[in-house]
Amino acid sequence: MPTLDDAVDIGPLTLPNRLYRAPLLECAGTGDGAVEALIDDLEPGAAAGAGLLCQGATIVRGEGGCAAPGMTRVHDPEFVAELEQLTDRIHAHGSHIFCQLEHGGLRSMETWHAGYRAEHPDLEQLAVSRPPWQLRLLDRLGFLEFSPHVLSTQAVRELARDFAVAGARAIDAGYDGVHVAGANMGIVQQFLSPFYNRRDDEFADGVRFLELLHDEFRERAGDAPLVTKVPVETPSPPVVRRRIDADDAVVIAERLAEIGYDALAPVETSVVWDMSIVRGEYPARAWDESSLQPAYHEAFGGRLRTGAVKVGNRVESLFYGFDPAWNAGISRRIRDAVDVPVMLEGGIRERGRIDRLLGESCDLVGMARPFYAEPKLPARLLGGVPPETAALCENCNNCTVPQVTDEPGRCRTPSVVRERARRERGGTYETGR
Repeated sequence: MPTLDDAVDIGPLTLPNRLYRAPLLECAGTGDGAVEALIDDLEPGAAAGAGLLCQGATIVRGEGGCAAPGMTRVHDPEFVAELEQLTDRIHAHGSHIFCQLEHGGLRSMETWHAGYRAEHPDLEQLAVSRPPWQLRLLDRLGFLEFSPHVLSTQAVRELARDFAVAGARAIDAGYDGVHVAGANMGIVQQFLSPFYNRRDDEFADGVRFLELLHDEFRERAGDAPLVTKVPVETPSPPVVRRRIDADDAVVIAERLAEIGYDALAPVETSVVWDMSIVRGEYPARAWDESSLQPAYHEAFGGRLRTGAVKVGNRVESLFYGFDPAWNAGISRRIRDAVDVPVMLEGGIRERGRIDRLLGESCDLVGMARPFYAEPKLPARLLGGVPPETAALCENCNNCTVPQVTDEPGRCRTPSVVRERARRERGGTYETGR
């Protein structure tokens, strides 16, 4: 059985170990200082030994499509060329970096962020089909605001090409591969999901979009690694009957492997933006932080709507408590069905559990929020460490909610911050102990 310290291949690329930083929001933007912010965020993980770092969702177009404030855009060739400063720094540590490509579609900020809508009143959301009735109801109730532009067949082709062009530019800038954001309610999941996709053209088969994206990317970037997430919509609310179940996800994964995707990351995720992707505690500290209240009100459209979102978040936490390695079951099924590496993330914290999962449920293991708590986490997990060695992350989610206000991703739990500081003073992240 492989261990976390063993090398692994993704397409033609060999990673020095099987630990990767899963995609996170860096909140670096695209303006002045963006490259430096990305270096500050990503280089510590490389310096600590991570085999792979996935830069979080980056938007393939210059207008619209951001699902959260501060997302980086990669539509501008001049800006993407500057990112070679980042990739050089990652490679200097013997690590590798993928760029995750995204477009929010119906989940974009122009749907849910009141302040952003006021500043961009003419923006429409790209839509695979007319929004489902459940979302139209939330529109009528005032929680969301839709002005969807349903993509024509030609427009879908142009979007797939924009993904591929952005990916090829990233490869030219030194990125080792491209990670297509196929879940978390982005537009790729919207193509795959029967909840969203009611089309009557060739793209009624949502995998066709990913196939066209793949072909366009190969034409421009050759055999550079191309990976994607495979969504499983089992955590969706009971009112959602048309969704991707586990059997559907296995079929999707098999087809993507046949098409030529080099690795797959199966994830359980809802059809709406909720805590199914960040399972853990209700983030009371973040919601109650006084300095963030004006920004919350701007984002959600006032005090009352902020209160309603806060209550909804508390209710969600009752259904989506922390569950160790919650994607392991579907990951195991897909690993048994495909002949490409399977990447597992979601609720993985201990070295002993990691080594048990490798070779059984997955080929690589990723972590996301624990890197907010410990940017140099790999130094403690790699090497001959005891199986009980675990990330400091307490799954409290205080790092996530403030990101709706354009706050950077960082741990906000004092006990964790203090413990990391103590370990830093003691040289833990230099010695790996």
